[in-house]
Amino acid sequence: MRRRALALTLPVAFLAACASDPAELVGQPPRVVFFEGESAELGEAATAVLANAARLARRHPEVPVQVRGYAGPAGGVAHNQVLSAQRAEAVAAALVARGVPRGRINVSGRGPVPFEMSSIESRRVEVLVGYP
Repeated sequence: MRRRALALTLPVAFLAACASDPAELVGQPPRVVFFEGESAELGEAATAVLANAARLARRHPEVPVQVRGYAGPAGGVAHNQVLSAQRAEAVAAALVARGVPRGRINVSGRGPVPFEMSSIESRRVEVLVGYP
């Protein structure tokens, strides 16, 4: 239980130490980009989400950016691991194109979601600004 409490307070302490205005970042939900079926191509709906995430990341150049890709359960674990990584890389490339330095972006493909969720919710990439 103690570890969990420390894990929850680490982002706040990290942001307080390095962000110019940590209050803006604390409690920020992830920006979420959704994908079609077996695709890793960004749709038009992703434009506003990515612009918002890039603007926030540029406003706080001292904090890291996490890009976490997910896929649904269909197609097997190995296939979905690759697909989730491709989706995350597509989002990272879009952030770089919008002025976020690639060196600040930590990209991970998480594979299929580990719990039951709708198919559209599982086909997503989360962008978290300010998490260590």
